[in-house]
Amino acid sequence: MNKNRFKKILFPLLFLLIFESVAVTLWLTKDNIFYLFNFSYIGVSLSLGIFLLMSNYKHARRIVQLLVGLYMLVYLGIIRRENMQIEGFWYYLFIGSFEAAVIHYAVAKIFGPLIFGRGWCGYACWTAMVLDFLPYKTPSGPRKKIGWIRYISFALSLIFVSGLFLAAGDKTGSIMFPAFIAGNIIYYILGIALAFIFKDNRAFCKYICPVTVFLKPMSRFSLIRIKCDKEKCVSCGKCKKVCPMGVGVTDNSRKRINATECILCMECVRNCPKDAL
Repeated sequence: MNKNRFKKILFPLLFLLIFESVAVTLWLTKDNIFYLFNFSYIGVSLSLGIFLLMSNYKHARRIVQLLVGLYMLVYLGIIRRENMQIEGFWYYLFIGSFEAAVIHYAVAKIFGPLIFGRGWCGYACWTAMVLDFLPYKTPSGPRKKIGWIRYISFALSLIFVSGLFLAAGDKTGSIMFPAFIAGNIIYYILGIALAFIFKDNRAFCKYICPVTVFLKPMSRFSLIRIKCDKEKCVSCGKCKKVCPMGVGVTDNSRKRINATECILCMECVRNCPKDAL
């Protein structure tokens, strides 16, 4: 088996092993086989995506987005009636229940980014899953200096759930599912509107999404990240042009431009004329 073929198999298997470890641990500690199914499904989906990416299949990321995004939105959110938005995280956290959204956030958005950065945004987010179908794959203009809005969104989500507890008390739980549906509708409307206003599919992710408040700090220390071989790089700028998040991937330091914004979409790697990334 040659080296490249070995890597194509090894990396997906390692990623699957991480998720299977989480799946088995939660299954045994929580005594609930759902966790075995849940994290095994997500692990298999992501591992398949990694394998397809390493095999240079151009639709690999989109396949994973649909597999994981639709599972989270339709099965967990609509069928199982779990609020998987940030409001659901606050709700379960407030009632002291390490279930559903709390586990999801801990694995995917709080501690997970130490390993895979903002890979969630590129491969699993059900909001971005829809926004990436829009026509503005790369931003047509410079980045706007309004990223501070995400902190307002973050605070509002916390205030909303806190207010529900004060106003509705024990009935707060019954409001979480309607809040999930309403929240998704609002996110889609805002995301699509911003994409057309700024001519940038990822405008919502850059400026509004409250979840990035969790993702960005941990992503700075992520183990999996794009690196540049300086000896091969000819500074053509192609990687910056195709990056939907405007990341300066040719700088290997953790302080590179928009360092915590990389969603591991691999567009820079795919389009590099010298295979330097």
